[in-house]
Amino acid sequence: MKLSDFDFDLPEALIATRPARPRRAARLLVAEGEGITDAGVADLGRWLRPGDRLVLNDTRVIPARLSGLRHRSGAQGDTAAKIEVTLLEPGADGSWSALIKPLKKVSEGEEIVFSERLSAVLLAKEEGQGRLRFNLMGDDFDAALAEAGAMPLPPYIAARRPADEQDKVDYQTVWARAPGAVAAPTASLHFDEALLAELAALGVGFSHVTLHVGAGTFLPVKVEDVTTHRMHAEWGEVSAKAAAEMAATRAAGGRIIPVGTTALRLIETAARATGEIAAWSGDTDIFIYPGFEFRVADALMTNFHLPKSTLMMLVSALMGQDTIRRIYAHAVAARYRFFSYGDASLLIPAAKADRRGAQGTE
Repeated sequence: MKLSDFDFDLPEALIATRPARPRRAARLLVAEGEGITDAGVADLGRWLRPGDRLVLNDTRVIPARLSGLRHRSGAQGDTAAKIEVTLLEPGADGSWSALIKPLKKVSEGEEIVFSERLSAVLLAKEEGQGRLRFNLMGDDFDAALAEAGAMPLPPYIAARRPADEQDKVDYQTVWARAPGAVAAPTASLHFDEALLAELAALGVGFSHVTLHVGAGTFLPVKVEDVTTHRMHAEWGEVSAKAAAEMAATRAAGGRIIPVGTTALRLIETAARATGEIAAWSGDTDIFIYPGFEFRVADALMTNFHLPKSTLMMLVSALMGQDTIRRIYAHAVAARYRFFSYGDASLLIPAAKADRRGAQGTE
């Protein structure tokens, strides 16, 4: 399986830098079996039925991008250097791992000042990253970070425009609860309270799980043999309540449909040990590529992904490589908007579509 197998031509004009407004105004490509239908996110209920369950990632994106100054006094007098920081992951001791640019401009033990309230000391340099200890903790840290930080937009958006205050709303799901992500579960950005209410009225259930999406989600695959790629690890949790809800849905004949690849990767991780969905928490580095056996997910709602990315491999595993090539060719020709702020797709594999037809539609 070669990396080039997951490549495709994407016009730069199709990369979205702002989301659709309102959220449900985004387009929705529905691929059910061999069929492709052009629709809108507002029409999602047409493809769901009573007893289906959407699995939602309730992680909350933190404003992890910080701009600060390092001050130093020496033989040449007082000097200052601008330092850009992207927080990655908190440590058990309260420190943070972070990308620091330029890392060579900061020495261990030096302070970086981000605002009147917020500063940090560089504790160590580790494998091209820094470890920082902030002057605040708990609610005080969260409040100061909210004031000084910016949303960590994906590189393909950040290269085109800086993050602004609107991104603090746009790059957050309406059900975000557990702070810790530095990238959004972007398929979930299409939902608003009104759409959730409409789906609930149809008899669709919802289960919340947590996967803190890390910056590693944007790392490119650098090996030609994709089976040798090593995934980054991310922390996640499936509660006993969520596991029981999914088990009951499965027992009643309903479909389990994760919203986003993060939710899918988490519930498939939770099912690896026993073959059935179960409560689970910990770090997952699950890598899903063609040949993977899905044990929980019956379908997937997701955005359109980067060429040669692990997420292209994931959707290819779900739908089949030839089918995904056809879906993406259609999406490009129909000028769907791509990536984090782009449009959505609902992917229902042929086997699941056939099962739905055998049961009848509602």
